[in-house]
Parts: sequence; C-alpha cells; structure tokens
Amino acid sequence: MGLLSASNLNKAFGADLIFSGVSFEIQENDRVGLVGINGSGKTTLLKLLTGEMQPDGGDIFKANSTVLGYMEQHVCRDLERSAYSEVLTVFSELLEMEKELETISLQLQAKPKDIDRLIEKQAVLNDRFVAQGGLTCKSRARSALLGLGFDDEQMGLPIAVLSGGQKAKLQLAKMLLCGANLLLLDEPTNHLDISSVEWLEDFLRSYTGAFLVISHDRYFLDRVTNRTFEMENHRLTLYKGNYSTYLAQKDENNLAAQRKYDNTQKEIKRIEGIVAQQRQWNKERSIRTAESKLKVIDRLEKTLEKPEEKPDSIHFDFGIRQRGGNDVLSVENLSLSFDGKQLFQNVNLEIHRGERIFLIGPNGCGKTSLLKTLLGVNTPAAGEFRFGAGIETGYYDQIQAGLHPEKTVIDEIWDSYPKMTQTDIRNALAVFLFKGDDVFKSVESLSGGERARVLLLRLMLSRDNFLLLDEPTNHLDIGSCEALEAALQSYEGTLLIVSHDRYLINKIADRIYYLDKDGAQEYLGGYDSYLEKSHMQIAEAAESVPEKPNEYKLQKEREAAVRKEKAELKRSEAQIDKIETEISELKAELSKPEVASDYEAAMEITEKIEGLTWESEELFHRWSVLAQKYQE
Repeated sequence: MGLLSASNLNKAFGADLIFSGVSFEIQENDRVGLVGINGSGKTTLLKLLTGEMQPDGGDIFKANSTVLGYMEQHVCRDLERSAYSEVLTVFSELLEMEKELETISLQLQAKPKDIDRLIEKQAVLNDRFVAQGGLTCKSRARSALLGLGFDDEQMGLPIAVLSGGQKAKLQLAKMLLCGANLLLLDEPTNHLDISSVEWLEDFLRSYTGAFLVISHDRYFLDRVTNRTFEMENHRLTLYKGNYSTYLAQKDENNLAAQRKYDNTQKEIKRIEGIVAQQRQWNKERSIRTAESKLKVIDRLEKTLEKPEEKPDSIHFDFGIRQRGGNDVLSVENLSLSFDGKQLFQNVNLEIHRGERIFLIGPNGCGKTSLLKTLLGVNTPAAGEFRFGAGIETGYYDQIQAGLHPEKTVIDEIWDSYPKMTQTDIRNALAVFLFKGDDVFKSVESLSGGERARVLLLRLMLSRDNFLLLDEPTNHLDIGSCEALEAALQSYEGTLLIVSHDRYLINKIADRIYYLDKDGAQEYLGGYDSYLEKSHMQIAEAAESVPEKPNEYKLQKEREAAVRKEKAELKRSEAQIDKIETEISELKAELSKPEVASDYEAAMEITEKIEGLTWESEELFHRWSVLAQKYQE
C-alpha cells in the first residue's frame, strides 16, 4: 500500500531552481536512500513532505494511515528534564494510562459499590495499554538511549548540560520510538560513533514501517536501503537497490545514453555525407533521395538527447615536498588525563612510511585528544612519542577551529601561502569549486561542507608527508567523499586518520587501531576485517572461560531453558494476536442483522467469543510473566 506519493513537484528560491518534475511513491516497508550533492535540494524535499515548506507546483498525497516521523518535530524544549524522561515523553499517553490503572487498582482495594464498573473499566484500559506497547515502553526508551551511546549516568542528566551531539541523539531516539510508520531521516548518523551507527542500522533493518533517509554514509546506505533516489541536475531519478547497486546502474545508464548519443551523431553525419553526394550529382532522382534523407536527419535530430553533464565536483591530489624517513611515528605507553581523570593509558603505535592507519573507538575515548597530543597541544601524563627524520605533519580539524571567520575564502588560503600568486590561488580554489565571486565570501558565511573544502585545499597546498586527519568526511557530500578517497589512495605520504566512515576505512586502510581507556588494539586490514577479527576474539574469550563440568552442564541447561521460554514468549505473542483477530472477526459477524436475529447462531458465536477470550487471558497471564522476566 502507498504511504506517500509526490507528483510533478517544483521548487525554486527566487531565480534559483532547486528541482522540477519530481514524482515518486513510497510503499510500506520501502527503505529509500536519498543522495545528491550538497545544495541539490534533498533537505528541501523532506521539508515539502512534512509541510514545513510548500511546493511551487505539483502535489503531495499522504494516505490516511500514514504517520510521519521527522527529527524537527522532536525538539527538546524542557532543558531541566532528564534525558531519559525526555525520551519517555513520546509515550505520554501510555504513561497516563499506567497512572490511571494504578488509581483504579487502589480504588478496587477499597471494595467500592461500583466494583463491577471499575473492573470492566480496568480490563478495557489494560487491553488498550498492552496492545499499544505499554508493558515495554520504558525498556524500549532505555534500550534506544543505550544503543545511541548513553550510559545510565548520562540518562539521568538534565538536557541543559548535554552536548549538541547528545541533544541530536535524543531527538533521534524520540523519533524512532514515536510510533510513525514513515520516518524521514536527515543525516541521522551525524554525531554517532560506529557502535551507535550499527545499533541504528539494526533498528532500521528490523523496523516494520518505511523510511526515507538522507546520508553520505555509503556503508550505512548499503546496509539499510533497498531503493535509491538521486537528486541531480534539478531532477529526481529512481533506482532499485542500495547505494552500491545504484552506482552500478547509474554507470550503466550513463554509458548506454552516451553510446546512443554517439551512434546517433555518427548516423547523422553518415546520412549528411549521402545527401552531399546526391546533391553533387544534381539529378532529379538524386535530389528526391537527398530530400528523403534530410527528413531522416530531421527525425534523428528530434530524438537526439545529449547526456546531461555531471555536476561540478572536486578532483585533487595530496603531493609531498620531501619523502621523509621509513620510521614515521613511534608511540610508547602513552597516557593522557584531564582534571585528574584518565582518558587512556598504555597506548603503543608504530607507523611506517606510506602506511594508511585508522584510529577508531567509541565517542569520548580520546581519539581527537590523542591526535592533539601528537601535535603538541596536549601534554601526556605518561609515556613518550617520537617522529622520524624529515617528517612534516599536516592536520585536518573536524571542528574546523583553524579557520578565521572574519576572512574571505581567498584570504584564508593566501595568508597561509603568501608566496603564491593570485592566479595560482584562484586556480586552486576553482578546483575546490570556489569560482568567480565565491572566492570573496566570508568564511563565516560558508556551510560546513564549504569550510571542509577550504581546509582540504589548505592541507593539499602544505605538501606535508604525514597527514593527521580527524573525521575528514564529516560535512562532505558523497561526491566530495569519493574525491577525497581517490586523493588519499594516490597519496605518497603517510596517513593517520580518525574516522567512523566505514566505507572509507574499507577502501584504504592498511591497519586499524581500536582505542579504549586501556590502550590501542591493532588489527590488520579494513573495517570488515576488523569486525570479523573482533567478533572472533569475543567468541574465543567466551570459550576460554574455565568452567567445572557440572557448572558447564548447568549453564547449558539454563541457556536452553531461557531459549525455550523466549520461544514461548514469541509464540504467545503470535497466538494472542491471532486470537484477537478471530474475536474481532466474530464480533463483526455478530453485529450483522441476519446473525443477530438468529438466536442459535448468535449464541454459538457468543460462546466462541467467550472461549477465545478465556484462552487469550490465560495466554496473556503467561506472556506477562515471561515479558517481565526478559524485558526488564
């Protein structure tokens, strides 16, 4: 069933056309990735779908059953409320029901005169509470916060003291739990570390509704989407499949369109040659042939469709000024503390010339702090590090603190490299898509993606042979990510990169260090290789735990009992749903005039309803016991 559709949508801001002729439909269980360069209109399209903006033309149709979920609808307004309480606000109706049930329970203990009415009210309210997920809403709220990286202490903190990233996570948690059957997600993986992104992927893969997601995380798109919408050249093109499938389809379509265009051009030139020859002969029959061929040319020219030019994208290389020694960096037992609190300890790294090393780990583990320690910004509490001979370091700052808001784009670069000519500076800026008057924009007015391009250009011009990059793909659209990826692959120097971009890690990593409070664990290969090896380590650690023979047997028996009860829990849920459906169908049958007027038929259906109701209550009692046991 269609949840939402758009027909021939158009949107412009003044003379700037954003997109036109946009049409699509989203069905139940669709998982759609929306991709395109920054500024192509992706977020604008989402705002049209939510009603925050109005289209200049076209129509949007939403089914009566469609409930939209969008992060902007879930802003955290009460800054004194705790993070956990804020997420629970999406279940306000269920919490009110829970309070009412508690009140009724207290009233029943007093054995009032209207006890029958209260019991009936309690039963009806309890059925509604259970059906709408009241028994699990608190555990789901806590699970969502844990999955997005909150610990129990952070859940109790007031919103006012949370970081911007944590507030964004709260909005995301509220939206995921709000009961919508169509989610509109705009860069949901921003501010999330890898473990939180993986939790979000698992949530979306098991989500029963549909979603439309904007993301530049290509690994994420590959894992959660089954359709791809591309916004390019003011139009929306629809593809089946995830991001990698879409790329292959797009390349194939572009190649086919180019071949058709080239072949048609060749055919027109061939026929034009025939026409020229026929005219030279200047005979009546030849003239008629030429006129006939001209009509063929006219038809071909009308069908001739030139392939659209690709949007401007950056293409660049990181060169090096000098080669440097084979031993680039040695770190021995490095520890770092802030205000007496230890961030990490016993970090050991060995990096050699030409290696591409990635540093990963949960948010807050100290990855950025480690880079800044190597750059001399932070003073280590213990340990030491040494750079090799001839090593020159360049740094990319994820928070873009190295830029000067008051400067223009051209001055930001020129002041760093005053020996370059204006022509050289402008040519370099043009490569990074700053053309014409764009070079005179103030840094303060730039978007996050534009600032990222300025930083990358400044880094490229440094020609340093050891680059320390902190989340370099943040703020970049997919095209720019791919350009950066290509530049890093061809770089002759050495790389140490902090990143949660798993697609990038898989493409270029030689080794990965996983950082936590106790040190840095080394893994050879890319992200998928790290994932496989880390899972093997967890499994081996679990197997190596010594157990007495009888303890082992008891443990296996307990695990078997747990599996059996969990299976029973699922079967009970399914059986309760089935019985409720049967009861609803029987009640609908009973309400028919021809059945209601037939006493025997009515009594037979009533008895069936009573029997099913009793069976449902028995199942629900058992389900409640098991649900409380395994969902706390």
